[in-house]
Amino acid sequence: MNEIENILIEQVEANKTPSVQYVIFNKDTVIHRFQFGLSDIKNKQKTSENTTYNAYSVTKTFTALSILQLAEQNKIDIEQPVKIYLPEFPYSSEITIRHLMAHSAGIPNPIPLSWIHLADQHKSFDRNIFFRQIFIKYNKTRSKPNEKYAYSNLSYVLLGQVIEKVSGLSYEDYIHKNILTPLKINPNELDFTIADINQHAKGYQKKYSFANIILGLLIDKSKYVDTTEGKWNSFKNSYANGASYGGLIGTSNAFANYIQELLKPNCRLITDDYKKLLFTENYTSNNKATGMCLSWFCGQLNGIKYFAHAGGGGGYYCEIRIYPESGIGSVIMFNRTGMSDERYLDKLDKYVINKK
Repeated sequence: MNEIENILIEQVEANKTPSVQYVIFNKDTVIHRFQFGLSDIKNKQKTSENTTYNAYSVTKTFTALSILQLAEQNKIDIEQPVKIYLPEFPYSSEITIRHLMAHSAGIPNPIPLSWIHLADQHKSFDRNIFFRQIFIKYNKTRSKPNEKYAYSNLSYVLLGQVIEKVSGLSYEDYIHKNILTPLKINPNELDFTIADINQHAKGYQKKYSFANIILGLLIDKSKYVDTTEGKWNSFKNSYANGASYGGLIGTSNAFANYIQELLKPNCRLITDDYKKLLFTENYTSNNKATGMCLSWFCGQLNGIKYFAHAGGGGGYYCEIRIYPESGIGSVIMFNRTGMSDERYLDKLDKYVINKK
């Protein structure tokens, strides 16, 4: 595993990230775990197994899983129109739950848009009021249902609303009751708010970088950016406006626990039939492969198929991945800004996958 550790050490020592966590595992045990660097530059606090990071869009995999749990209970039919479950749904009655899950509904993904709010504003923040105005403003689809793949955070806002309407629980309470509690994951490990400020990695953005310029076009830096620490600008703690598209905050071990369960046959979260549905690639109405399943992207590493999702934004970037045929999963987390799906795990997992 020296190759993996050398790559990650170089990331920190070359000032490409203040810290990193990486874990690769099978369904029962950890194959290799590594963490390095500082979760807090100013206070010289090292990252540890207990350090939490904002996971952002990785949360969408929990949302899709929740929808399929409800489908398994015959409370939702993913082939039915969204309007059956959300009468106030502002788009076409031809759009189904599946279209939302596969990012093929044509619903816009407006940029720039304030997708986050400061942690100290969380108690007063009302996401329903916020998104009601967003849906009024962006009430036109950009393509016909399943005409093409187009990533949309708003689709997952709507799925979160469906979960709440059908289950009678808040989105956060549903995730706790039906995913985190069965896996015995506690709030210090994975939650929608920062459980322990002393164990949470501070988010950073390289002070002199192109990404820093782009970030200024996407968020109000005067509001969200805090102090400069060495070559890095730090971020104030913030939460996603929509918990169902990007709200989870946790440790790499907690996400590993979640993926380990999905690797198991007859897992506690979902039956094998519905898990197969979760990891089935979507094709457009013109029979074009989209590279997207129901929230999970698909790809290959050295000929071995995997399913993955990235989460990135101001101050943090992470990826989760599952290789069903090899029975392996992996997680990586950085406390530096990520703007796109980097497929960073390709650089690391190959050293384990090649040996399988």
